[in-house]
Amino acid sequence: MSEKILVVENLVKKYGGKTVLDNISFEINKPGVYSLLGPNGAGKTTLLNILAGITKPTSGKVEILGRDPRDTSVKRNIGFCPQDPSLHNMLTGWENVKLYATIYDLKWSKVIDRVKEYVKLLGLEKDMDKLIAKYSGGMLKKLSLIITLIHDPEILILDEPTTGLDPGARREVWDLINSLREKDKVVILATHYMEEADKLSDHVWIIDRGKIIAEGPPEELKKKYGPPSVIELVFPEEPSNDVVDRLSKAYGEIHLDGVKAKIYTSEPDKIVPELVNSIYRSGFSLTSLRVVKPTLEDVFLKLTGRRLE
Repeated sequence: MSEKILVVENLVKKYGGKTVLDNISFEINKPGVYSLLGPNGAGKTTLLNILAGITKPTSGKVEILGRDPRDTSVKRNIGFCPQDPSLHNMLTGWENVKLYATIYDLKWSKVIDRVKEYVKLLGLEKDMDKLIAKYSGGMLKKLSLIITLIHDPEILILDEPTTGLDPGARREVWDLINSLREKDKVVILATHYMEEADKLSDHVWIIDRGKIIAEGPPEELKKKYGPPSVIELVFPEEPSNDVVDRLSKAYGEIHLDGVKAKIYTSEPDKIVPELVNSIYRSGFSLTSLRVVKPTLEDVFLKLTGRRLE
């Protein structure tokens, strides 16, 4: 891959008098999973359509591997999976895949092993001989993902690939995306699921009303914009003032309510082992301990004043 895989500079897209994308700029310089996280209507789909070379921007610059994404010379490096699959209902799963292999001028013998790998990973092995008119929405999304990967593109652009999937199917798609990272692919993913962006992404752009309002690795975003983590403790009986005072001096103010207590901290992973040891050294014990960490939704709420989902 070139040093700069993707460059977006001052990108604007207007429909009539409405600005859908408002002066967006960012770069991708190495393989990994990159997420556009934002509510429906934020401009994610429009941005992905421009990156895939389907939609022309009003102004600004987009380059993939140093070329305009509408250039046919770069399209073989891109796999685009839209929200609505473009499949043929009167063909089986295998027939749909073979049709697209023909469109890409690919020899079936060269791609069959790769296709079978993805079919197995996405749990479609028993369904590929069925007419896709009989497929569920989730099965159609999975087949569309397989077809997106058939020509082994370097860059994958996935628009809401897990919307409408049940939790099990969503995990299968997550496994697929993680396998693509391991193969040094670039995956650009649009989602409004904060957990999806958090678990999968090396880098997140939070987008709202056509603007990127924050970006960075998920942990950095949560540390920068999110509230402190909360260590929630439950004791078998209410601790004495002496125990509470000693713990407060070492770990910050303890908010005590009977047998329950809370400690707010930016470093829960560092504090918890020391805290548990201190409690037991004090002659006390714990009934339970839980750490509640900030989420990307907390970040979105801090930046916009409203919830993501």
